Amino acid sequence: MTSDTSSATSSSTARELERALERVRQLCGQLESERESAEIDLDGSHVQAIERDREELSSRLVEAEHQLGRLMNLYVATFQLHATLDPGEVQATIAEIAVDLLGAERFALLLRIEDAEGCEVALSKGLEHDVSGLYSTGVYNGGDALVDAALDDGVLRLGPADTSEVIAAVPLRVQEAIVGVLVVLKLFDHKAILRSGDRDLLDLLAAHAASALFAARVYANTDRKLRTLESLVQLVRGT
Repeated sequence: MTSDTSSATSSSTARELERALERVRQLCGQLESERESAEIDLDGSHVQAIERDREELSSRLVEAEHQLGRLMNLYVATFQLHATLDPGEVQATIAEIAVDLLGAERFALLLRIEDAEGCEVALSKGLEHDVSGLYSTGVYNGGDALVDAALDDGVLRLGPADTSEVIAAVPLRVQEAIVGVLVVLKLFDHKAILRSGDRDLLDLLAAHAASALFAARVYANTDRKLRTLESLVQLVRGT
């Protein structure tokens, strides 16, 4: 799925949810009016039925609003990832998503080094006192079971496990190419665990962060080669 198609689908879904929310609000208002205007001589079962309907609709309203907020977060994250072709800005956006939407307090973004073994620690947060020593040198050469597995087969790994303290190892994959992995080591205290809705965000990062990084790399390499060619042309013309 292309980024344009994904963004259009997210936007359409968000609009549908907004319409559904408005309808639920209207129904809640109608039920509230019926309850307030009910005659005193209504039997208790009728009043209780109205109250149950109102509570059910209120519960659905809260659930729908939560779903809408989640989808809007996914839409914003997708838009931000594809809003620039600067590799540094794409990496910074991934960090913002990890902190603001996922709730990661400690994490590292690992990117494969072209024509070499290991991964560059492109950016990190909260790892100033990394006791494992796996990420502090600026190059990750393996050593964590979940991270190594995600880099090997491109499948999301959730932890922690007996052999790893990693909360999530999110592979960044473009088709069959795994360009890196986002390693989440600790969440903020107010968010003790990854929730079910976070899986969609992790899947989005796995696909869209990888494609955004890949596109930015290609653009940067092409732009660098073009500038080199322009310099050579100017040099030849000046001789």
